Amino acid sequence: MANINPFEHVSDSDHIMLFETLGVSFDLPFLTKFMWLELLAAGVILAIFIPVARRVGNGDAPKGRFTNACEFLLTFVRDQIARPSIGEHDYVRFLPLLWTLFLFILVNNLLGVLPFLGSPTAELYFSGAMALIAFVVIHAQGIIANGTRGYIKSFIPHIEANDTLTKILAPIITVVIFLIEILSALIRGVVLAVRLAANMLAGHTVLFVLLLFIRLIGVAANDGSDAAHLLFWPVAGASIVVVTLLSVLELFVACLQAFVFTFLTATFIGLAMHPEH
Repeated sequence: MANINPFEHVSDSDHIMLFETLGVSFDLPFLTKFMWLELLAAGVILAIFIPVARRVGNGDAPKGRFTNACEFLLTFVRDQIARPSIGEHDYVRFLPLLWTLFLFILVNNLLGVLPFLGSPTAELYFSGAMALIAFVVIHAQGIIANGTRGYIKSFIPHIEANDTLTKILAPIITVVIFLIEILSALIRGVVLAVRLAANMLAGHTVLFVLLLFIRLIGVAANDGSDAAHLLFWPVAGASIVVVTLLSVLELFVACLQAFVFTFLTATFIGLAMHPEH
C-alpha cells in the first residue's frame, strides 16, 4: 500500500502509471505527462474545429450530430457567455479568446476523466496559467477602454455626503472601499485558478478513495480476516457502482467548470470595460 500515490492522477510527472496497484508504468520523453496531455488536447481541438471553421466560412450547412454539437458549443459560448457578459458592441473581438479557453479547459477536463491518463486542470500550475491569461486581458481591456486614470477612478466609490457625520467619514470610507475594490480586482485571477483546480482535484480524489476501499479490504482478506472475506464483494460492488455514478457526474463537472471559468472571465472583462454597469 505504501507505493500507491493517491494524487498520481492529479500530479504531474515524467511517466504514466497504467496500473497503480500493479506498478506498471512507462517513462515519457522530452516533456512531462501534463504537457503531453495539453498538446493532445490542443491537437484534438485543432483536428475537430478547423474543419468546422472552414465549413462555417464556406457557408455550408452542418452535417451530422457531431458537427452540430461542435457548432452548438461555439454558439453557446457566443450567445450565452460572451454577448450578455461583455456587451453587444464589444463581444465579437473576445470570442477567439473565450472559445479557446472554453474548449481547452473542457478537453483537458475530459481527458482527466479517462483512466490512467491524468488531469492537468487539477494542478494549480495549469489553472494558474489560464487565470493569468484572463487576468492580463481583463485589466488590459479595462485600461484600453477607460484609460489608466479612468480605470483607476472606476474603483473609487461615489459617496453623497448630506450630513456632517457623513462628510467627516466619507474620506475614510472612500479609501477603505477603494482598497477593497483594488484587492478584489487583483484576486479575481486567484479565484479563477483556485476554483478550477480545487473542483477537479476534489472530484478525482473522491473517486480514488472509493476505489481504494476495494484494495484495502482485499489486503485485509489476504491477511486472513474472515470479516474481510465476507465483506469483499459487497464493498467492491458498492464501490464500483458509486464510482461509476460519480464518473458520470465528473463528466458534468468537467463541462460545468469549463463554462464557469469562461463565464467568469467574460463577466470580469465586461465589468472592467464598463465599470459604470
